[in-house]
Amino acid sequence: MKRLLIVYNPRSSHYGRIRKGVIEALKERKDWTLVKYEIGQMDVDENAVELAKMIQDDDLVIAAGGDGTAAAALNGVMLAKAKNVRFGVLGFGNFNDTARTFGEPKLEEILRREPTEVWPLECRINGKLWRYGMCYFTIGMFAVACGVFDHPKTRRALRKGNKRVTFSMGVLARWWLKCRKMEKFLPEKFELVNSTDEAIEVTGASDYLAINGLSVAKIMKGGKWYLKPGDFLSKTGRLTRFGGLVGFMTRSVLRRVPGVDSDYDKLVFAEPTEVMIQAEGEYEKIADVRTIEIRKSERPLLAVMKK
Repeated sequence: MKRLLIVYNPRSSHYGRIRKGVIEALKERKDWTLVKYEIGQMDVDENAVELAKMIQDDDLVIAAGGDGTAAAALNGVMLAKAKNVRFGVLGFGNFNDTARTFGEPKLEEILRREPTEVWPLECRINGKLWRYGMCYFTIGMFAVACGVFDHPKTRRALRKGNKRVTFSMGVLARWWLKCRKMEKFLPEKFELVNSTDEAIEVTGASDYLAINGLSVAKIMKGGKWYLKPGDFLSKTGRLTRFGGLVGFMTRSVLRRVPGVDSDYDKLVFAEPTEVMIQAEGEYEKIADVRTIEIRKSERPLLAVMKK
């Protein structure tokens, strides 16, 4: 019998909906063997390693939750040694960028659809794999700003009502006005190296973004780079200035995140430095960083999407 591995977080504010609408519904089916993985109180990478050990050939892995749950499940699938593993996402979070990129299919659609090959981003820090990301990576101010949403008061507010995006933008705006000059988000100078080893000196940037999916934090528009190997959208800029941020956000919301197509970016720092980096809202502060490399994964992910 076919195996279905459901990944979920029992501590999620939406766990009641996941339990009733997904887990209980799957228990009643006779055409699948249901296996459950509960996201533990570990970071994304530790959960991914544990999940990878459970995945077998021909499994269907479904992440039911927000982008954090989806990130752990995605990385588990990419790290697994198993073959022909399919991956689907049911969005139960605040932004659901991964689910949106996959077209937000319903449970029954995931169970019956054939998969599509997609290519996540891959990030290496000091030459070592850090994480795979389906939709985007950010380094610098935007990554630091993710910490705002972990404040208990903010998390409680996000769970209420239907104005999550409006509320989130207000929280970020208040944080930006207060904190944009309080710290250096990236070194004043660093090199950005492309696939032909051409090095560009970057000065005064607060942020680096690599975009692969349809959206960033739900409101910023991306594109369909995930459907092909090689290219992704690359953007480096100074967003601590009012004019720069307003112009960037206006274009990102109304049109598309401004940037250039790239097939490889390598950030090279003259001295080991501490940076904040995030993928799909899951962030980490990492010390002694010398290089950060962004490229597409060498092998595709078999994603079950809504066409």
